[in-house]
Amino acid sequence: MLKTTLKSLVVATALGALALPAFAADYTLRATANSNENDEDYDGLVVFKTFVEQASNGKIAVELFIGTQLCANGAECLQGVADGTIDVFISTSGGAAGIFPFVQVLDLPYLMSDDRVAEAVLANGSDFMNTMKQMTLAASSNAIRLMTIGNTGGWRNIANTKHRVQVPGDLAGLKIRTVVADLPQELVRAFGASPTPIPWPELFTSLQTGVVEGTKNGITDIMNMKFTDAGLKYLTLDGHAYMGALWFMNNEHFMALPDDLKRVVIDGFYQLQQATFASPKRKSIQAYEDFVAAGGDIYVPTPAEKVTFSQAAAPVYDWFNANVAGGPEVFAALKTSVSAAEAEIDAARATDMQ
Repeated sequence: MLKTTLKSLVVATALGALALPAFAADYTLRATANSNENDEDYDGLVVFKTFVEQASNGKIAVELFIGTQLCANGAECLQGVADGTIDVFISTSGGAAGIFPFVQVLDLPYLMSDDRVAEAVLANGSDFMNTMKQMTLAASSNAIRLMTIGNTGGWRNIANTKHRVQVPGDLAGLKIRTVVADLPQELVRAFGASPTPIPWPELFTSLQTGVVEGTKNGITDIMNMKFTDAGLKYLTLDGHAYMGALWFMNNEHFMALPDDLKRVVIDGFYQLQQATFASPKRKSIQAYEDFVAAGGDIYVPTPAEKVTFSQAAAPVYDWFNANVAGGPEVFAALKTSVSAAEAEIDAARATDMQ
């Protein structure tokens, strides 16, 4: 018994030594997310930090800054990445669109049908990801590098305080909250509703007071922010957009790493991406239950109704290609990668069904 206990203590001590290197790191990465510890972004950063520090054998230290400690918004944070005061930053497409307008391609509706397709399209090495990375470097004069795209909240759906929405016509006249970016506003207009840009911290009060009557969010965000207490009651699972999370890194600092540590960082972002893919799937189960328990109404459109949403949104594609710099290029890359992913997934399903 004593021998077994001593052996366990020796193993635990050895593992502790691996987890906590005795020497100072050669490189320190400052990573920030303008969110909180309940968010998928935080889950991803914890996985990234743990993997990178262990896989580098302590040569890289990762410091996490959650919230607005280093910067207050997407533009400010991306400027910090470009300047090198921030090494890693995660942004939604809305937060990055002011600097990289083409990232709004992630908000184009109804192009990716499910998690399996989305995760294949966002895998590093896809035509879409290669295009996005090249365009990010070019647009930032090689200052900012797109490392990966994960998920931050599952799928974006339509929710409102007034009534059940089954077809686009049910949204007519409703004031729907959007971010400042152009594309989400164009989509709301295409549905016949009125886009109303509202900062995220003000959305609860805006719903409560009727400044807006609806929003386009994932269920985990809705319940984390307790929007049901502000009157948000009706949720339509149209799944119009996969909530992509863009992870950026200072390019100069990445390129300064030796090749073995570049590989560690790249693999760290893969681990982070997988964590953010998984986190919303798990968290959404309880979130949907809590939404219903709070008196919420959840509606799943029929296939025919889903077609009416897709048809109503069609003008947004034309707007994107005509008005966004680099729009046609990145849109074509997305369509190519979606088609390739669907073909590969269908072939795999066919094999599994034999």
